[in-house]
Amino acid sequence: PSVPSRHSTVKAEDTFKTSPFHLDLWFYFTLQNWVLDFGRPIAMIILPLEWFPLNKPSAGDYFHMAYNVITPFLLLKLIERSPKTLPRSMVYVSIITFVMGASIHLVGDSVNHRLIFSGYQHHLSVRENPIIRNLKPETLIDSFELLYYYDEYLGHSMWYIPFFLILFIYFTGCFTPVAQQSRMPLAALLLVGPSSLYYWYLVTEGQIFILFIFTFFAMAALVAQQRRRGLALDSNGLFLFGSFSITLLLIALWVGWLWNDGILRRKYPGVIYIPEPWAFYTLHMSDPRGDTGT
Repeated sequence: PSVPSRHSTVKAEDTFKTSPFHLDLWFYFTLQNWVLDFGRPIAMIILPLEWFPLNKPSAGDYFHMAYNVITPFLLLKLIERSPKTLPRSMVYVSIITFVMGASIHLVGDSVNHRLIFSGYQHHLSVRENPIIRNLKPETLIDSFELLYYYDEYLGHSMWYIPFFLILFIYFTGCFTPVAQQSRMPLAALLLVGPSSLYYWYLVTEGQIFILFIFTFFAMAALVAQQRRRGLALDSNGLFLFGSFSITLLLIALWVGWLWNDGILRRKYPGVIYIPEPWAFYTLHMSDPRGDTGT
């Protein structure tokens, strides 16, 4: 008889295979997130501007290029290790959309970095920036707002929605009926802190709290449903769910700390107030020459 593909749409919950903790993948995943994503703007600050002229790709751009290649590869390897057969078409479409969105963000973010070296203030809106509002003709301002839209809205949406969707798809296979498998090894406990802190940065800087909280609630609902069936999270599922839980706590602490910041309040109006870390940095901790952002 034919054997179904590992990522076919055929379900295999009845096999209840359990994967060991993927120390190598989770370590590489966390490391490259910190170095290639969080490290992008830091590299812009540390490395001399003379090494990367403003009309050429910056160090952060090269970091972003590496991220756009390595991250989808690691996501595919993670999906391959799922003990449950997963929908192959959904995975492939998600990865393709992820790469496209991250590439759109690469271009928009690269240009925005150059604007910062010219005096652009990240904690202000496009039209409130002194170097933008005096442009002639005024239609140029619309072009910069379009660039900001590609960077902060379209790029982020096409980047992060498939990213969290893939993590959730993988999470659906992280359940086991074996009680001994429902615990995190020491390696997972050591990685959960750095992983959670990175997700805090991702959610706050990417302004994707609604997407994050929707994914977290979906994961929590799935855990409750599977518990009624006598199933519990395996070590990989506990690591992912634990990372998201701590991330939610960090976001709450971050918002509480900056709750009364009037300038950031003006940039982030509305019910959901979650300031970006780099907006806080450019407002309170840096000079215009050293500013950067995501």
